[in-house]
Amino acid sequence: MRQLCVCVSVLLALATMAVARPKEGPEQKCKSGPVDLMFIIDSSRSVRPHEFESMRKFMIDIIHTLDMEANATRVGVVQYSSQVQNEFSLKTHSKLQGMVKGINEIVPLAQGTMTGLAIKYVMNHAFTAAEGDRPKVPNVAVIVTDGRPQDRVAEVAAEARDKGIEIYAVGVARADMTSLRAMASPPIEDHVFLVESFDLIYQFGLQFQDKLCGMDLCLESDHGCEHLCESSPRSFHCLCLPGYTLNEDGNTCKAIDPCAGGKHDCEQICIPSPGAFTCGCNTGYTLNDDKKTCTMIDMCAEGKHDCEQICITSLGTFTCNCNTGYTLNDDKITCTMIDPCAEEKHDCEQICIPSPGAFTCDCSAGFKLHDDKKTCTNLCNTVEHGCEHQCISTPDSYYCICPEGQLLAEDGKGCRTCRSANIDLVLLIDGSKSVRPQNFELVKQFVNQVVDSLDVSAHGTRVGLVQYSSHVRTEFALKMYEKADNIKKAVMNVEYMEKGTMTGLALKHMMENSFSEAEGARKNIPRVGLVFTDGRSQDDITEWAKKAKEEGITMYAVGVGKAVEDELREIASEPLDKHFFYTTDFTFINQIAENLKLNVCAEESQGELEVKDPCACESLVEFQQATMSTLEQLKTKLAGMTAQLEDMENQLLSRK
Repeated sequence: MRQLCVCVSVLLALATMAVARPKEGPEQKCKSGPVDLMFIIDSSRSVRPHEFESMRKFMIDIIHTLDMEANATRVGVVQYSSQVQNEFSLKTHSKLQGMVKGINEIVPLAQGTMTGLAIKYVMNHAFTAAEGDRPKVPNVAVIVTDGRPQDRVAEVAAEARDKGIEIYAVGVARADMTSLRAMASPPIEDHVFLVESFDLIYQFGLQFQDKLCGMDLCLESDHGCEHLCESSPRSFHCLCLPGYTLNEDGNTCKAIDPCAGGKHDCEQICIPSPGAFTCGCNTGYTLNDDKKTCTMIDMCAEGKHDCEQICITSLGTFTCNCNTGYTLNDDKITCTMIDPCAEEKHDCEQICIPSPGAFTCDCSAGFKLHDDKKTCTNLCNTVEHGCEHQCISTPDSYYCICPEGQLLAEDGKGCRTCRSANIDLVLLIDGSKSVRPQNFELVKQFVNQVVDSLDVSAHGTRVGLVQYSSHVRTEFALKMYEKADNIKKAVMNVEYMEKGTMTGLALKHMMENSFSEAEGARKNIPRVGLVFTDGRSQDDITEWAKKAKEEGITMYAVGVGKAVEDELREIASEPLDKHFFYTTDFTFINQIAENLKLNVCAEESQGELEVKDPCACESLVEFQQATMSTLEQLKTKLAGMTAQLEDMENQLLSRK
C-alpha cells in the first residue's frame, strides 16, 4: 500500500470501544504491507511501575500480530520524560525475539513529560535513513501518554505530519484531550484514543490490529479503476498515473496535454506525451542542449560544405564566395587569385610578387629595392651591404671578403682574427674550505689565463663560470658577457664560498642549467666543461660525469694538492692523458693554464701543430684534432714538472 494510511487509515473509528478478544496465533499474522512503526511511550514519574508494565505488554501484543519479515514491518521504540531516550531504532532488530527482548529491558526514566521534545527527536532522528527508515514506506508514530505535556506540541506535531508521519495519540487516565487532538493526524476521530486506565489500553491495541488487518476493497472487490485504486476506511477511490487526470466518472483517466494548454516553453515545436512533453525544431534548425530552444543548422560552421574560401550560411543550405583579390570560378566552389603580375598590370623593374588583388615589387639577389618600391640598385653600391672590409658584387648577388690573415665571421659580413674555434666553455671551480682564500685568488687568475687564450664574442666563444662547495652557484652564464675584459672583471669579483666539496652536484648543475639554451648554450657549437678541484668529492660523481660525456660534452679535469686522481680520470674525456691534469701546488696552476689553450689555430699553439692553413678554423673536426694535439704535449710538460717537484722535495729533506 502506498501510504500507511492506505492500510492504517482504514483504521480507527474509535467512537465505539471494542471488546477484548483472543490474540491471533502465529499462523494469523497481519499482512499489513511495509510499515516503519515507532512507539513513543511516556515514562514520566506519574506512570506507576505496574502501569508501565501494562504499556510494555501492550507493545509486545501489537508486534506479535505484525508481519516482521525484512520487507514488511520495522519497529523502533523511544521513551521520554524530561529527556528522550532511544531504546532501539528501526534498523536494530529484524526478528520478533530481538524486539520483545528490547522492550522487556526498558527501564523507565521517571521524570517530567516533554512530549514535544520526543516528537521532534522521532521526526529528526528516528525516521532517517541512518536509523533504518525506508524511502516510500509509510511512517507511523504511536504516542502513549498519561498526562499534560510540559512543552509545546502543536507546532512540532504539525511539522512531523507535514513530513508524512502519521501520528496516533493514545491518552490514559489523566491525559489532556486538547493535547492529544493537537498531536494526532486527521481525521481526529480515527487517530485519538482515550482510555480510563492502563489496564484498558489493550482496547486501542485491538482496534489498531483490526484496522491494520482490515479488508482492502481495492484488492478484494471489483473497483473498476482504470489506472490505480487507493483504499480508505470502508471505501476506496480511483487515481491516475502521472500525466493523466481523472475523468468525471471517477474511474477512467485521460492524458494531460501540456502542449494544447500552452503549458510548455518550447521555442518552436511541442510534442506531447502523457503528462509531459518534449521539444522539437523546424526543418533547418537543431535543438539546443537546454532541450527547449533551437539554433539554425549552420552548415558552414559544421564544415558540411566544400567552399574553398568563404561559406555563407542560409536556412538549411549555403553558398560560396571568395576573399578580396579572388574571383569565384564557374563551379561556384573554388576561387582563383586575381594576378596583376601575370596580366602585366605592374611597373616593377625586376620582380613582381602577386598578392590577392594587388602586387609588390622586389629585386634579384645582390640588388636592393629603392624607396620608390619599384626600381633596384646594386647592393654593393649601398651602405647597407654590411661588409666590414670589402663588398664584391656579382650579377645576381654579392659577398663580403676580409683582409689577409683574417676570417669571415659567421654572419658572412664581419671579420675576425684566427684565434680560436667557437666553443661554449663552462668552468666549474672548487670553492671549498680547503682551497684557502689566497689559493682561491690563484684559481681566479687561472680562469682568466684560460679566457685570454679564447676568441670571446657573441658569435665566437662563450664562457660561463660556476663555483661550488656544499652547494652550487652560477657566477655568470654563457650568455652574460660578449667580451673577454668583462669576463675577466667578473671573475675577479667572484666571492669565495668555502664549506664542502659537492663535485657531483656541480656536474649535475652544469648539465641541467649551464648548458641549457636558456643560459646561452648554442646548437651545433662544441661544448666543453672544465672541472677544477683540490680534494675528494663529498658526493657521487659517477652518474653525472658519465651523462656529460654521453651528451657529447668534452670534459677536462684539473686537480691540485689532495685531489683524487681516480675521480679526475672519471670526469675527464677519453683519451685520459689528453684531458686529465694534476699538480701538487697551486703556484704551478699557471703553467697548466699556459698549456691548456683551447684553440685550434697554429699561431696560438706555440708552433706545436702543423696546420697547412693557419686560418682554417671553421671546422669542428679541426677543432677537436688541434685541441687533442695541444693537450698531448701537456703530458710531457707535466712529467717534467713532476721531476722538478721531486728534486725540490729531496733538497728539502736533505736540509732537515
